[in-house]
Amino acid sequence: MVPISLITYGIVGIESDGLKLFNSEIKEEVNEHIDRNITIDNFSQYAPALSVYGLNLLGVKGKNDFKDRTIILATSYLIMSSSTLALKSITKVKRPDGSSLNSFPSGHTATAFMGAEFLYQEYKSVSIWIGVAGYLVASGTGLFRVYNDRHWLTDVVAGAGIGMMSTKIAYWLMPSIRNKIFKRGSETTTTAILAPFYTNEAIGITFTASF
Repeated sequence: MVPISLITYGIVGIESDGLKLFNSEIKEEVNEHIDRNITIDNFSQYAPALSVYGLNLLGVKGKNDFKDRTIILATSYLIMSSSTLALKSITKVKRPDGSSLNSFPSGHTATAFMGAEFLYQEYKSVSIWIGVAGYLVASGTGLFRVYNDRHWLTDVVAGAGIGMMSTKIAYWLMPSIRNKIFKRGSETTTTAILAPFYTNEAIGITFTASF
């Protein structure tokens, strides 16, 4: 399974001298050609997931309705964020730029690939190229994390696997969540608020929904 293989590669890379050397070689090569940082990855990480809602607003119907897809996305994000934060606190890998000890895995990449898998699952029956576009954006996000000297290649590869796996698990859990927590049949009103936030350390988007 691709996500498991990616996560395994990243974990092995924490202790593997060969993969560490490969990481260092990539860092040296990138540093030789960096003129300035390009921070598009702070925004592109959210593009695949937001595209699901954008396409729906344009009239391109996906696999699930607003309520179900939002439950899936929230579940995916919960799994992904808790996994990445736990691994960061356990592994304490130094970032390539030496700024902190939370390099592994890449949260930006995990977010991007979580969204790419979400986009693929929702629109693969409409056009596989929609999913391909999402994965291209996610891959670009990971590459920019390396380019900006914020992550090692192994961090990015593991983040991609975690993101994909989180969404796959969310879709697998969806029937149970829908039947046990969000009962069908009762009349409900769905409201949602999407708002960006910015601090000195991070840029992100908060999503609040009530059903």
